[in-house]
Amino acid sequence: MPIDDDNPFIIRDYNKCVLCGRCSRVCNEVVGQGAINLAHRGINARVSTAGGGKLCDSNCGMCGSCVQACPTGALAYKKARFQGRPTEMEKVVTTCPYCGCGCQLVLHVKDGKVVYVEGDEEQGPNYGTTCLKGRFGFDYIYSPDRLKKPLVRQGQDYIETSWDEALELIARRLKEIRDTTGPDSIFVASSAKATNEENYAAQKFTRAVLRTNNIDHCARL
Repeated sequence: MPIDDDNPFIIRDYNKCVLCGRCSRVCNEVVGQGAINLAHRGINARVSTAGGGKLCDSNCGMCGSCVQACPTGALAYKKARFQGRPTEMEKVVTTCPYCGCGCQLVLHVKDGKVVYVEGDEEQGPNYGTTCLKGRFGFDYIYSPDRLKKPLVRQGQDYIETSWDEALELIARRLKEIRDTTGPDSIFVASSAKATNEENYAAQKFTRAVLRTNNIDHCARL
């Protein structure tokens, strides 16, 4: 059978599939998406979407739980192919950075680089499941466009500066705005990518230092 690699994240090789049904069961019974199931009969039996269409055209949420459940490699992470054997990977347990749910992830790392990500089946709140971003959205770690130093705007340009200079500028400008146009002219947006302690410090700073209650959370955007 031809290998199905139309999906941007997942490759399906029907030649390795033993029709155990684990992928369809996790999709239907754990995730509750119902995007795939066993279809046809006899030697023609295969895992399929409704109507036999592409996975990307179905109601699949691209969570990748089916790949993690597959015992034979019939389902594989597209970007992780030929990057190394599982026995060569170091497993690092961490917390997903994308929202405030706190899902536990296992990073499969080789030579200091994340090759692929799976949900930690031993820990809550997710117990192995993840969303699309949690499982596949780690490319930003190695993006050449990722900022590594603070930037200060000078005219139409952004100039790299030190953390001390950037924080001093921010503190001075916030004080000027608060004292000139009043505390309620300032708004603070908190973030699900920060820890609970960091968000607590943000609201304490907003209320006690800036003297305004104008603080909200990015999830409400």
